[in-house]
Amino acid sequence: MALYKIQWKLSAKKEFKKIDKTEIKKIFLSIENLSNDPFPTNYKKLLGTESIYRIKVGNYRVIYSIEKDELIIEIIRVRHRKEAYRKFP
Repeated sequence: MALYKIQWKLSAKKEFKKIDKTEIKKIFLSIENLSNDPFPTNYKKLLGTESIYRIKVGNYRVIYSIEKDELIIEIIRVRHRKEAYRKFP
């Protein structure tokens, strides 16, 4: 399988920087692993969307989209599970 390139939305970068340092390492590793396997065992397609998915990392959710033709994964949102789906997309 080809490697996917990871891109971040600016808002996702800002959210990511606000997360506790101990959680950041786990989340970052999970995001890096998406480049090898964009559909890990804990992924789920979000209802009502065409190509938007989420993975669980502890109490956080990483929401991302996949452009299969261009081999790009865009990180859309990184938030605590209580807030991850509010006002989405």
